[in-house]
Amino acid sequence: MTGLKIPKIINELSSQMALTSDGNGLSLASDPSGTVNFLDMVNNLQGDSGRGYYIEMSIGTPGQKLNILVDTGSSNFAVAAAPHPFITHFFNTALSDSYLSTGRTVAVRYTQGNWEGELGVDGVSIPNGPNGTIIINIAAILSSEGFFLPGINWQGILGLAYPMLARPDSSVEPFFNSVVQQLGIPDIFSLQMCGAGLSASSTSDPAGGSLIMGGAEPSLYRGTVWYTPILEEWYYQVEVLKLEVGDQNLDLDCREYNMDKAIVDSGTTLLRLPVNVFNAVVEAITRSSLIQDFSSGFWDGTKLACWMKGETPWRFFPKLSIYLRATNTSQSFRITILPQMYIQPITDVDGTLDCFRFGVSSSANGLVIGATVMEGFYVVFDRSQRRLGFALSNCAASGSVALSEIAGPFSAADVAADCSGRTLREPLLWVISYTLMAVCGLVLVVLLLLLVLPCRRRGRSGEITDESSLVRHRIK
Repeated sequence: MTGLKIPKIINELSSQMALTSDGNGLSLASDPSGTVNFLDMVNNLQGDSGRGYYIEMSIGTPGQKLNILVDTGSSNFAVAAAPHPFITHFFNTALSDSYLSTGRTVAVRYTQGNWEGELGVDGVSIPNGPNGTIIINIAAILSSEGFFLPGINWQGILGLAYPMLARPDSSVEPFFNSVVQQLGIPDIFSLQMCGAGLSASSTSDPAGGSLIMGGAEPSLYRGTVWYTPILEEWYYQVEVLKLEVGDQNLDLDCREYNMDKAIVDSGTTLLRLPVNVFNAVVEAITRSSLIQDFSSGFWDGTKLACWMKGETPWRFFPKLSIYLRATNTSQSFRITILPQMYIQPITDVDGTLDCFRFGVSSSANGLVIGATVMEGFYVVFDRSQRRLGFALSNCAASGSVALSEIAGPFSAADVAADCSGRTLREPLLWVISYTLMAVCGLVLVVLLLLLVLPCRRRGRSGEITDESSLVRHRIK
């Protein structure tokens, strides 16, 4: 194996790109003779929200096919490179003539689960994706705990967020950045996940979906694409202005919704809300629901709610709506999910009962628009113009009933000019930093005076403590 093989692969990719545009910077139907043909990418995902949506990829020379989980809440491309009891196969680096190790190690620890491995580079192609081979930074997972779970059908993770989240540092170029640079496609991808209202374990065929790289495929959505700005390029951070339960405005300060951050993350199963917001949502649902004295265990995710077979519970619950700031910052638009999206059927635990779980949970790390909401919409990640688009997904329906709604524009005059708290974040962090430095200085003086060994700082390289990580909150 030599380093000469990689530049050779890159050189073979030149002059293959051809795309058309809608005139507003959004790439639509493409030239089939070019690198990107969006119709070839339709239905290239398998899976569901509970076990994740994944895409088939071919890695190395000769190609080894693996299923890779699609995650917009992380930035590493990482694949199993050693046997594990919960996966059927893995990427064998020794069998790839083009794999090149960089000699760097990488470790990612989640709140639940972790993996460790080595960084390398190799060629990757996507059978139902852009034409050509891309040279990608690969984290070869050599050991893990709590990451690969029983019942999954994927062997790696495709992090589609920005370099700031890459491990061990932002110098590791993420997958989609490499695709854009090497193939010359627009810096846009779009995502349709088709598991809306379906049980993650009762359907024999995976719900599936589509990951369109280079633009948006008009046949996958209907109506207008509504855009909200990407506030910061790390996660896909957006600005939430308010929430409604049915026709009830929660009437919270809009900064409550964006406490810490508000992000769009395909790797998170649920709609996750800051604690105060979550409590207000539960209280509003309880007030408007036709069911009295509902078990608290249902709301906190420790208990299921069951009805006799055929007695669907959705008529008892209200719609949930999220208002996002529009690109015209004096306006907003509203995305709405019906109860079928967040009162979710699960495994048939009893032949006479249909059981459901609450698809919303509390979060200590910000608001996360996860699969519970995303499955209702076709989501356009327009990185080139720093905006996220939402349109009604063609697959978000139960029979003839649409499970999601979108409306606007609405005036944003009744909320603060900046609900994200970004203007307050930097000064506040300086105050906290100086305070902590002073406290640490005092502690060190005391320890030295007492002849106690200095406190050793515990290594946390690569640790992700954000509870929005995909390892959490999946149906197991």
